[in-house]
Amino acid sequence: MEGRYAVIGWGSLIWDLEILSPHVDLPWKFEAGPTLPMEFSRISAKRKQALAVCLDEENGDPCPTHVVPSRRGLLSEVIADLAIRERAPVEQIGGICMETGMRQGRRLFISHVRDWCEEHGWQGAVWTDLGSNYRALQRENFSIDGATAYLKTLQGDKLEEAVRYITNAPATTDTRLRRALLADPWWCEQMARYGYEA
Repeated sequence: MEGRYAVIGWGSLIWDLEILSPHVDLPWKFEAGPTLPMEFSRISAKRKQALAVCLDEENGDPCPTHVVPSRRGLLSEVIADLAIRERAPVEQIGGICMETGMRQGRRLFISHVRDWCEEHGWQGAVWTDLGSNYRALQRENFSIDGATAYLKTLQGDKLEEAVRYITNAPATTDTRLRRALLADPWWCEQMARYGYEA
């Protein structure tokens, strides 16, 4: 993989590349990326207010990530591709280039990804560096009980999207909230309602 840029994923990117698809060389290499702390602690406008998984150093559980090589030759191009797919500003896409030293994103994750690139011979990598916004929007700290109660306020297509998003995340995205939901009869009922198996 030397000389290539890795796109690192752990959520919907795995099953829904969207416009990123022409710019990467599939298939995904599962559990080949760095282990990073994550949780479903971001209320996502893109996902109809569902809880989306994000890198969360405070509430997250360490989970393996997955990688796919980009076809682009410049880090700025790889960042721009992912930003368009994520409907996010380029400043909220993490990136590192081992050759030029260019880096952006939260310091903790830059350190993890830099070490991983060095160990595995990647020229660099990009990742979605959106963090949790739960506290800012809910005016309370993230908790399993609070997040579950929040999900129970969703109705119609918002609830359906929440179930779809969390259920379709890779099994390796094994967070405390996800485990709690799978043990919650209400959540299992919603999964069955929308055609998923618990």
